Amino acid sequence: MQISAPCVVSLSWRLEDAQGQLIDELAEPLEFFYGGSDLFAKVEEALAGQETGFEAAVALEPEHAFGDYDSNLVCFESRSLFPDGVEAGMQIEGLPEGAVTEDMPDGLIFTVTETYPEHVVLDGNHPLAGVGLRMYIKVRDVREATAEEIEAGSLGEAVFSVGMAGAPDGEPLH
Repeated sequence: MQISAPCVVSLSWRLEDAQGQLIDELAEPLEFFYGGSDLFAKVEEALAGQETGFEAAVALEPEHAFGDYDSNLVCFESRSLFPDGVEAGMQIEGLPEGAVTEDMPDGLIFTVTETYPEHVVLDGNHPLAGVGLRMYIKVRDVREATAEEIEAGSLGEAVFSVGMAGAPDGEPLH
């Protein structure tokens, strides 16, 4: 079966930064909805019309992946708003209650980048924002999408959980 919207593709990949450093490797195939919100547009372009067994290297500039780094998504909040033991690499959903920072988009996952006795530095950018990527993909299978998958336009949650250096105990970052 050729890849065309809507369908489901099973992929494996290796994701590297522009310097060739491994960021993520998906050795066991995982399914993605093709023609919806599961894959980057550049990846979908590379897959269009292909079949099982197809392999490609896709270069992703920041604007085609996790976006440019936005310094406006970095803020400082009082250390007293956080529990004891907060450390760099931890993530929190949204700003803590009592935060003084205003005008942050809803639903951001903030990464604690630094802690000081009086304040904590939070970064609402994706850990790979501003990073050029190279994705080596292999199509393991292609199948028709079910009516439910077509209606949803996705197979579920975001898949790019990326373990980054500095994350405690290798916790995945979204």
